Amino acid sequence: MAKVSAPKIAPCLWFDDNAQEAVKFYTSVFPRSKIVELHPVMSTFEIEGLRVMALNGGPAFTFTEAVSFHLSCKDQAEVDYYWRALTADGGSEGQCGWLKDRFGLSWQIVPEVLAELMSDPGKAGKVMQALLRMNKLVVADLKKAAEE
Repeated sequence: MAKVSAPKIAPCLWFDDNAQEAVKFYTSVFPRSKIVELHPVMSTFEIEGLRVMALNGGPAFTFTEAVSFHLSCKDQAEVDYYWRALTADGGSEGQCGWLKDRFGLSWQIVPEVLAELMSDPGKAGKVMQALLRMNKLVVADLKKAAEE
């Protein structure tokens, strides 16, 4: 059997006609990001080492919550920063740490501590109940729920 090399897999985001604007926005929000190529039809950029393609494909398709980017944040300051940046200029808040940015792309902004709190069977239910009442996740409130 012939050896097969590992493919390079990258998400491709379909935009109507504002892919270049989106690429510039995303690379301005994330400190470890860069524009690889910026062209009218297809652009490429990197966020936190993830290569992403952006296509101006027209109005035929739009984003849905079926696909989202999950962003694991080290603390409340990071949650606050990304929440504020990604909801700015027309983005919208969702429940349980979800939001849509101004381009309609869904993001999950989640503090790293949530996994730890949810891994304790004695605390998980209380933490989940607190989480379900939140839009942006608040670390202090999640920890408080775990201790009640």
